[in-house]
Amino acid sequence: MDYREVGKTGRQSSIIGLGCENLDGKPYEQVNETIKAALEQGINLFDVFMPGSEIRENIAKALGNQRKNVMIQGHIGSTDVRQQYDISREMPVVQRYLENLLRIFGGYIDFGMMFFIDSEEDYKGVFETGFADYVQRLKRQGDIGHIGFSSHNPETAMRVIETGLPETLLFSINMAFDLYPVEAYVLNELHQGLNPAAFRGIDPKRAALYKLCEQNGVGITVMKTLGAGKLISAEHTPFQQPMTVAQCIHYALTRPAVASVMLGCKTREEVLDAVRYLDMSDSERDYTSVLGTLRNDFRGNCVYCSHCQPCPAKIDIAAVNKYLDIARLDEEHIPPSIRSHYADMAYGGGACIACGNCESRCPFDVPIIDNMASAARIFG
Repeated sequence: MDYREVGKTGRQSSIIGLGCENLDGKPYEQVNETIKAALEQGINLFDVFMPGSEIRENIAKALGNQRKNVMIQGHIGSTDVRQQYDISREMPVVQRYLENLLRIFGGYIDFGMMFFIDSEEDYKGVFETGFADYVQRLKRQGDIGHIGFSSHNPETAMRVIETGLPETLLFSINMAFDLYPVEAYVLNELHQGLNPAAFRGIDPKRAALYKLCEQNGVGITVMKTLGAGKLISAEHTPFQQPMTVAQCIHYALTRPAVASVMLGCKTREEVLDAVRYLDMSDSERDYTSVLGTLRNDFRGNCVYCSHCQPCPAKIDIAAVNKYLDIARLDEEHIPPSIRSHYADMAYGGGACIACGNCESRCPFDVPIIDNMASAARIFG
């Protein structure tokens, strides 16, 4: 398993995590088998947004004495008061469900996620009530390790991040969502069928969110990596061809600030299939064949696909472009973390020999040589 820093929390997450929603309602034997498979493969991050006691108890029982070696991403405000998944900002209800979550998982949650902040109403329900104060108190008391939130709306998510409160974000990331105009986006549209004619280059608001997270040290964990299975289905894909699981994983992992993809595996076999990604070649992970079937509104912009590799000067071109994109947001105030990440690279933009091998392989006509020179200038 490979591990990444979760923003600036100091925690290291497996790049493949387990989103446990699909285990809800399954018999304990199945939950136990799936959790054990995840542990065996080195998965150490588990998302438990489901509010029901039974599924939480089953996951905790399956983890057993391994609880201390893994991280739980639990959600504050997720309830089932109407016998279905629901959102609550009523503090007595919120507290009751959170106390149940803490009790089940040993009195502590690693990531306390403010549940579902998508709209203006959601935002006000968190920041103009006692909800955010309650969450901060939970952290001061040591009940949660880090404050995060979940969202599907990049504009609202950026607004939350700019409060300075969250350290992590659970966000819906896949190629279809990224290429779909934010103003036309509706949460359930992928299930109903996206209109392929609306696809364009990666939506600037979504791209800005990922860069803002990287800039502010907010780690992203990813939901809907496979688009509820639609992206890998020949029948339901919105693209000319279905993506593979590996392509979906790789796409999400190449976005700035992403630490882990939370896959909704519900069997041991699905866990093992997901972690095969780790042993796959670059060509097996490559998602540009799908991007190449669409309108080319993203030409000239790096999508961090690493199609340009290998570089004879050993530069990690995608990483340089990623840090450069973030630095260009405000060259006068580049975050120290971004400078540090760039400085830690064995070979920066200044190592470029301008051979042009990368540009001849780039599917999207990115001016890589110029970008490497800009990185050398900006980062020194």
